[in-house]
Amino acid sequence: MLDFVIAPPATPAVPVAGGGYFPIRRIFCVGRNYAAHTREMGGDPNREPPFFFTKPADAIVVGDSVPFPSATDNLHHEMELVVALGSGGRDIPPGAALDHVYGYAAGVDLTRRDLQDEAKSLRRPWDMSKGFDHSAPVGPIAPSSRVGHPASGRISLTVNGEQRQNGDLSDMIWPVADIIACLSSLVELMPGDLIFTGTPDGVGQLRRGDRIAGVIDGIGQLEFTLA
Repeated sequence: MLDFVIAPPATPAVPVAGGGYFPIRRIFCVGRNYAAHTREMGGDPNREPPFFFTKPADAIVVGDSVPFPSATDNLHHEMELVVALGSGGRDIPPGAALDHVYGYAAGVDLTRRDLQDEAKSLRRPWDMSKGFDHSAPVGPIAPSSRVGHPASGRISLTVNGEQRQNGDLSDMIWPVADIIACLSSLVELMPGDLIFTGTPDGVGQLRRGDRIAGVIDGIGQLEFTLA
């Protein structure tokens, strides 16, 4: 037993549909994985190797209320399929990648777009634009043993009842198996890792008091209000 000099932090966790909780180890996010979103952000949608950024595990939010973050005048929503890994490894081949998936969830990558734009212009890291407190609201995880491994299905988001994003999982440039294979060539993946797999087009600004609702057909949904 280690003799900690302060109390160790609590383990972030996400509820599992049907009962129990999934402990979070790390959060990886894929940038620009839908062609239409890549174009709306000024990028080239040609199939280049995916790139990744991270959020801290305790950026996870489970619940009906999300605090509006400080230091931004342009907070954006990005609706995403979230992959929860039940096992890990290095250099996982695409054909075996889905065997490592425990389940899937609906999530939102909240982004301080003004800070991200400034970081891009100065060629600085994105950390404070993506990895801030409460930046990763996530709905319940649906086990793959129940929902399978969906390669298609509607992914959508509304703000105050108004449709903002409406895409399909089949529009991903890099499907889930390829994302896992690529990421495992860069780091050793572990049980408890989450992967946010990118967002369709239609990202936009959020304001205090907005009610956000996202759904992924066959997977689940999440709803929250920006407090």
